[in-house]
Amino acid sequence: MSASATTHAHPLRLSLCEVEYESASQTITVSLRLFLMDINEALVFDPDNNVLALGQADESADAEELLLAYLNDFFYLKVNGRRLELKVKTKRLSGNGDNVALGLLFEFPNVEFLNSLEIKNAVFTDLFFDQNNIIYVHVNGESKSLMLNKKTPIHTLDF
Repeated sequence: MSASATTHAHPLRLSLCEVEYESASQTITVSLRLFLMDINEALVFDPDNNVLALGQADESADAEELLLAYLNDFFYLKVNGRRLELKVKTKRLSGNGDNVALGLLFEFPNVEFLNSLEIKNAVFTDLFFDQNNIIYVHVNGESKSLMLNKKTPIHTLDF
């Protein structure tokens, strides 16, 4: 790794995902936070390139489509054996410098019951051997936490 790459890389190789389901609302809400540098590395092969301008007023016309294409390869939820289609409800940036994160929100309505939830989160494991993806699952007030990575990219919870 070159010296310039070392000085620009943020120290944490992780993503954070929260999945919430309340049977009363019959909706699954997914919040996914990803470092913007990692997204740029995955999509345009340059962590410092802001050509996509994700989450910004001048966002590229195809930025969200590129991001969803990447996510569909490395991230999914299957509810009761059926894969949910990812559509971004909202996105926003937070943090500063090398620690800017893109927060994505997905909503999946009309989930009458939840027998099983399969989660794949292998985002950035194709780029970084030490990538960890933390997932918190909240179902009807009960919470579980998971750590997915290159060796264990998928986990299934039965309810």
